[in-house]
Amino acid sequence: MIKLNSHYQKLQSGYLFVEIARRVAAHIERGAGRELIKLGIGDVTRPLSPAIIQAFHDGVNEQAEAKTFHGYGPEQGYAFLREAIAEYDFKRRGCPISADEIFISDGAKCDTGNIQELFAADVRVAVPDPVYPVYVDTNVMAGRSGAWKDGRYSALIYLEGRPENSFAPGPETLGAESADLVYLCFPNNPTGAIASRELLSRWVEWALKNKALLLFDAAYEAFISSEEIPRSIYEIPGADTCAVEFRSFSKTAGFTGTRCAFTVVPKAISIGGASLHSLWNRRHATKTNGVCYPVQKAAAAVYSPQGQRETKESISYYMANARLIRKAMQEAGFQVWGGKHSPYVWIKTGEDSWSTFDTLLQKADVVVTPGSGFGRMGEGFIRISAFNNRDKVEEALERIQKIFSA
Repeated sequence: MIKLNSHYQKLQSGYLFVEIARRVAAHIERGAGRELIKLGIGDVTRPLSPAIIQAFHDGVNEQAEAKTFHGYGPEQGYAFLREAIAEYDFKRRGCPISADEIFISDGAKCDTGNIQELFAADVRVAVPDPVYPVYVDTNVMAGRSGAWKDGRYSALIYLEGRPENSFAPGPETLGAESADLVYLCFPNNPTGAIASRELLSRWVEWALKNKALLLFDAAYEAFISSEEIPRSIYEIPGADTCAVEFRSFSKTAGFTGTRCAFTVVPKAISIGGASLHSLWNRRHATKTNGVCYPVQKAAAAVYSPQGQRETKESISYYMANARLIRKAMQEAGFQVWGGKHSPYVWIKTGEDSWSTFDTLLQKADVVVTPGSGFGRMGEGFIRISAFNNRDKVEEALERIQKIFSA
């Protein structure tokens, strides 16, 4: 008799952004009073830049000619893209990463969820709280979570982010707990917190000492505006022996609908005598035929001089939105975090997060993200995304300020 994977039944309600979409749809069906402004899910609104679009067209045109047609590509990604990434994102920052340690995929969300397949079911997993839900839910699906109790899974270790630690917990947060896999996300989603060189050094030192592996999500590194803040964990000596890094073109270059990302698995990482690089390569080759050629051609254009200028302009545009959000929410009397090196602003309301979400949806026709959707430590907070057009952000902030000043 066929049986289901019972671990899926441990998942709590729906995926956060699916529940947001459900409530928004119900609000629209009831009859929203005016245009709905979405500052919830982190989806970009600016179009792909001219350099990227031109490369995309070139890639499509090549598919129309027998001499330049591309069928199945290398599962790991085309060399021209992997080499550009290795040069611009890592070698120029002194990181010991080579092109053959980079794997192209259709999203960092997929890779951060899929990487856990390589590890035994009984490894201990530590996740930040607040946290991007994919880290937790995929380990629940794999059977590592234990039972759901008091708003948490009993077998997971939670690294609590608080105002007191600037939402950037260090290895001391583990206390006496012993973890094998530790998920880190900086700049952080949802709080916008950043990790200093000192903090990342402590995490690398801890991982090396405890023979643990760091899973470092750097999807928002392009929003870092200070050279003092590491953009890659591989800027820390020794990290190439104990850390996997995930990156994405989604927010950096507007590929949320185009889909392209990459994961770095250094060859120096050995677990139980086995090469993690070889195992990920085996999984990748088995389960994917790679990202299509025109998309990779477009992604490579990000590293051209024109592409660099244009993507930086878009990032600056969104960060100007973030500054507006920070200022408006501070003027409304709230404590805020993020919005300086991240497109997300984390706001303490002190009230039930879903209640605040519903209030802003119903009274202001504005969509934000409830902090409790990111974990127990997110209760009493909301996240506002800077990903929208300037006029929409300004209009949304006017509506929000009226609600909170009433």
